[in-house]
Amino acid sequence: MREIIFDTETTGFDPASGDRMVEIGCIELFNRVPTGRTFHAYYHPQRAMPAAAEAIHGLSDMFLSDKPIFGHGADELLDFLEDSPLVAHNARFDFGFLNHELRLCGRPEVAMERMIDTVAIARTMHPGAKHSLDALCTRYGIDRSHRVKHGALLDAELLAQLYIELTGGRQIGLGLAQEEASEHFRAEPAFFSAVRPVRPARVFMASAAELERHAAFVATLDKPLWLDGSPPA
Repeated sequence: MREIIFDTETTGFDPASGDRMVEIGCIELFNRVPTGRTFHAYYHPQRAMPAAAEAIHGLSDMFLSDKPIFGHGADELLDFLEDSPLVAHNARFDFGFLNHELRLCGRPEVAMERMIDTVAIARTMHPGAKHSLDALCTRYGIDRSHRVKHGALLDAELLAQLYIELTGGRQIGLGLAQEEASEHFRAEPAFFSAVRPVRPARVFMASAAELERHAAFVATLDKPLWLDGSPPA
């Protein structure tokens, strides 16, 4: 099954009050395994960037000044998303901004039935705990030391790892539709794991000489506990 993990960065919290999406990052999974395909884009928000928002993601008016508006890149994004389920952290926020941008440029909205919210999954699994992306990465041992500021693609990469853990861990993909999945794999990103060399299986069997020395040692024991109460051999 194909799924898309995605995250957005914005000028604020409410598209209804004029806030806009300025960045989106997407990661493709197939049967919960990253294929290496990604989509990443910055957009000109057609408004000034508030200082509070810039402090979070570091995207300034100057940086965004030469970026296209969302409508000029909407088709490329929709082609990548296809009709796959879309996974996000606090997904209603990201869906709200994505659908707002799609409405503004006359494209059909993404159906809410496609939404998978990792916050909702985490609340079910860990009631009463902290459910921020940072807190959950710490809980599952996901390295986020390189995350100085928020970034849509970086956060999507972290969320992809978290989603895999929340839905059963990496082992769920072992032996699952391997032939079908191999047609979709490109190159597994470095943020998941490096390719390890295949080593021959080790043989853990005692040699004849070792067995002989062991038998000689056991024969020297005086009333070993494991023979207590048992008739002598």
